Amino acid sequence: MMAVRKQSLPSLLKEIRACRLCVDAPKAAPLPHEPRPVLRVSKTAKIAVFGQAPGNLVHQSGKPFTDPSGVRLREWMGVTDEEFYDEKKIAIIPMGFCFPGYDAKGGDLPPRKECAPAWRERLMRATPNIETMILVGSYSQKWHLGPDAKKTLTETVESWRDYAPLHFPTPHPSWRNNAWLKKHPWFEAELLPVLRKRVRALLR
Repeated sequence: MMAVRKQSLPSLLKEIRACRLCVDAPKAAPLPHEPRPVLRVSKTAKIAVFGQAPGNLVHQSGKPFTDPSGVRLREWMGVTDEEFYDEKKIAIIPMGFCFPGYDAKGGDLPPRKECAPAWRERLMRATPNIETMILVGSYSQKWHLGPDAKKTLTETVESWRDYAPLHFPTPHPSWRNNAWLKKHPWFEAELLPVLRKRVRALLR
């Protein structure tokens, strides 16, 4: 059996930030703009936020969740901006590292299909101290939970007790999910207090 090549995290991140797969070897239409991978990772982080892909505002800033969704996500986690952006404590690793562009209706496209196969497993091996993963959205949930993910996002999030404390599945914190949140009040009443307690314990 061939041994897996060990790679330092700084070396891996250098490769990721120079990645042009979605332009030079795309699986579908190439990325419509220059790649700008956005992620924050360290070997010491015990908490990781695994989201979908950066939006346009994040593409411009180069800093994850610098938008209204980020404000809500930090509220869900019970953390300050300073805590959230301390990569020694919290890693932020989307399924697709670059803003994928817009669809015909003006919504964000799904994460690029080139990203996860190329980088995901290598990043997970390089971040061995993660003890809790916040799985934001169905793309992240399907990859990290594998066959344990349910058929729909709602079913997966409803089953959060089966995955915690290692995994906490959540919907995306976008305003587009306001109706979902109103329809499922148990998410804020039951899941979030447990998530905040877990996050606070690991930050200590």
